[in-house]
Amino acid sequence: MVARTSTLGLDLARSPWAWARWLVLAPHADDETLGVGALIARAARMRRLGAVVYLTDGAGSHSHADSHSRQALTALRRREAALSLRRLAGQDAPQPAFLDWPDAHPHPVGSADFEASRRRLAGLCRRHRIDAIAVTAGHEPHCDHAAAFELAQAVSTSPGLGLVTLFEYVVWADAPPPARSVVATAPIPTGLRHRALMAHRSQLGPAFGDGFTLPAWQTKMAARDRLYVRRRHV
Repeated sequence: MVARTSTLGLDLARSPWAWARWLVLAPHADDETLGVGALIARAARMRRLGAVVYLTDGAGSHSHADSHSRQALTALRRREAALSLRRLAGQDAPQPAFLDWPDAHPHPVGSADFEASRRRLAGLCRRHRIDAIAVTAGHEPHCDHAAAFELAQAVSTSPGLGLVTLFEYVVWADAPPPARSVVATAPIPTGLRHRALMAHRSQLGPAFGDGFTLPAWQTKMAARDRLYVRRRHV
């Protein structure tokens, strides 16, 4: 019988995906920590973290007077993402990959840009032998979060990958997504997760000008992650 972690769901460490190799797809830099920081830490510790990929360029979180300002924020958010991953996963953390979609303007499913991203991620999955993808839930109330789910779903059904299980995680939604089953990671120290979130300085205060700031309630993160299973359709 599969062990459970109280009411959280199946214990990931004793589930069919205990030794899965993971690709994490985050819409924006900071969603990886908010949504699956515990998964990233656990998978990295077990050397099962294949890749962490960011969908957008991050520039839409603040207003810009010119293209130089936009490029500067994009570069900053890349550095913040890399630092956050090192804090979660240690010095052996994979280098993050960036798809550079424009914030809040996702590419339509089936478009040339969408297909280019799908092929790139499918290639990552093949190279790193990925059999589990964690992505923001399809019902999340942000177009980039929903678009990340659509992309991950398309990647998981790409030819030649074998069976890839799709897991949804929640960042902003008020309710969980429909799922065939739910798994929960082991807890990580809340201080570790908080320190990783603090790497995203551009999203936490006014130091970089007027723009999006994470609300205080979002900085109070759980010790465990819950992942909602959507199997690949075969």
